[in-house]
Amino acid sequence: MDSQLWVSIIIAVIYLVVRVLKKSENQPKGAGDSKPEREVRYDQTPPTEKPKQLSFEDLLREITEAKQPKKPVYEPVQPKAEYVDYDDDVRAEEQDLEDVNYNYREKVRQNKEYEDAKRLAFERPSLEETMNVRDTNMQFGKFKVFEQEQKKNLLEKYTKDFQDPEGFKRAVVMSEILNRKF
Repeated sequence: MDSQLWVSIIIAVIYLVVRVLKKSENQPKGAGDSKPEREVRYDQTPPTEKPKQLSFEDLLREITEAKQPKKPVYEPVQPKAEYVDYDDDVRAEEQDLEDVNYNYREKVRQNKEYEDAKRLAFERPSLEETMNVRDTNMQFGKFKVFEQEQKKNLLEKYTKDFQDPEGFKRAVVMSEILNRKF
């Protein structure tokens, strides 16, 4: 186990060295060392905007609009406020608030129904009296159908693989697969 760990560490170091050397070869030599040969000065005046070129459809639309007679534009006329005299519809100031068409028999019938339902509620057997434990379905796992399946997370799997020494070998192989040369 110990020798395998050292071999994998040596392979990883070689891999990193090769990557650094490849990066240094890809960069142009002396790109950051030299200064520009002449100084670039920018004009302080903003560039003038050129008119946007019109497409064929835009030109055709303009031509057809010019040929059509212009429709007169009517502005909406705001109506004038009318004077309303609210004194015309004034009722007598004294008004009787008593309801003359009140039905006492209907009120008595409603109260009787309520009182009967209240009385019968105490006469009926309660749920505790009527329920039997043997009648209850107590199968284990009957709601398992409604559980959602846990989805596998590949990212967590790969991070766990990268954390242990055995997984380090897999990490090197995965980096070679993912970073193809061709």
